[in-house]
Amino acid sequence: MIESLLVANRGEIARRIIRTARGLGIRTIAVYSEADAELPFVREADEAVCVGPANPAESYRNAEAILAAAKQTGAQAIHPGYGFLSENADFARTVVDSGLIWVGPGPDAITAMGDKINARNLMAAAGVPVAPGTADPAATVEAALAAAEEIGYPVMVKAAAGGGGMGMAVANDAAQLTAQYEQVRGFAERMFGDGSVLLERYFPRVRHVEVQILGLADGTVLALGERECSVQRRNQKLVEESPSPALTPAQREKLLAAAVRAGEAVGYRNAGTVECLFDPATGDFFFLEMNTRLQVEHPVTELVFGLDLVEAQLRVAAGLPVQFEPSTLASQGHAIELRINAEDPKRFLPGPGAIKTWIEPTGDGVRVDSGYAEGNVVTPSYDSLMAKVIVYGADRAEAIVRAKAAVAAFELIGPKNNLPFFAELMDNAEFVSGDYDTGLVSRMR
Repeated sequence: MIESLLVANRGEIARRIIRTARGLGIRTIAVYSEADAELPFVREADEAVCVGPANPAESYRNAEAILAAAKQTGAQAIHPGYGFLSENADFARTVVDSGLIWVGPGPDAITAMGDKINARNLMAAAGVPVAPGTADPAATVEAALAAAEEIGYPVMVKAAAGGGGMGMAVANDAAQLTAQYEQVRGFAERMFGDGSVLLERYFPRVRHVEVQILGLADGTVLALGERECSVQRRNQKLVEESPSPALTPAQREKLLAAAVRAGEAVGYRNAGTVECLFDPATGDFFFLEMNTRLQVEHPVTELVFGLDLVEAQLRVAAGLPVQFEPSTLASQGHAIELRINAEDPKRFLPGPGAIKTWIEPTGDGVRVDSGYAEGNVVTPSYDSLMAKVIVYGADRAEAIVRAKAAVAAFELIGPKNNLPFFAELMDNAEFVSGDYDTGLVSRMR
């Protein structure tokens, strides 16, 4: 097993990784920015190194500073968490070339899946269904307009190098496409350094369903069930649950098999997620993207399968077999995750600030993965995620009851937060029925 691990991230995911690593007897090293010096993950690590100021480009995305911290502390491996450098193939390659262990898929897999157009084409060749769309970047607005006529409106305009719901816009006609094309291209150039744009058919009423895959050290690719991620604002997830209430057993089997093919097509190792759009009207699903890292919502999979995905990641990275028998894995019960963000519950605009009261909910089937504690300050420098409330029940109805109770019990004063939204959601007839889609939040607002 790995003996020392540097966690190249912050907040709740850094704490999450440190918790498992320390349980395995692994020495843990945190890196932190000046703004995060007082956060729990810094003191919970065995060692901590400041890598720069609040600006992520000078700290958590500063590859040179992170590698220097690894050398300084004698770290044997680096776990990138999610976001920041987690899907940066050049960083992963540098880590490996430096003689360190990269806890994630190989750089070639990250490269292959990092460009959405290349990923679409690879998946289509592997027999994974893809939505109607462009096989090459739309180099000009004229090319985009011509492609849209062939695909049919409405279309989704997407940054080829984007991810996490960023760099996406819907166009219902040629006039909207002309404006959205330039906006998305400009955003992609600024954010990702790549202005390539692709177009795909937009489905107004669709569900977002993803599959957790795990590529083992021996080359086997496992599909560890699916997660329903259709409660979203601005194309970004707020709630995830497993299993999806939308799928029949036959649809689930087909989806999981396609996810395994997707992983095998790029020789996938370690944890990853195959994201798909599911049309409940037809039962069809389409490949959306592959996230070559651990997902924010991985705890729901852990609860229904009774395993530790971070431990599995570490074992695979070390070239070891996992500590469970793949052939006996089966999903049991139901899990729901709520992302507790520092944002107002109506318009979902950021609301950072000092935390005056922070009392987490407890009880049967309740788990909280948090990045903050009372007295900490949520700054505007990073994502608004403060904590994740994950609940487990024997079935979906029990999980919803426990989620509702956990939301009511979470005492949080200081930053604006979306707990009131979740209280409303748990009573929403559409959500409770399980028959909802990605437009649910906009209909509630």
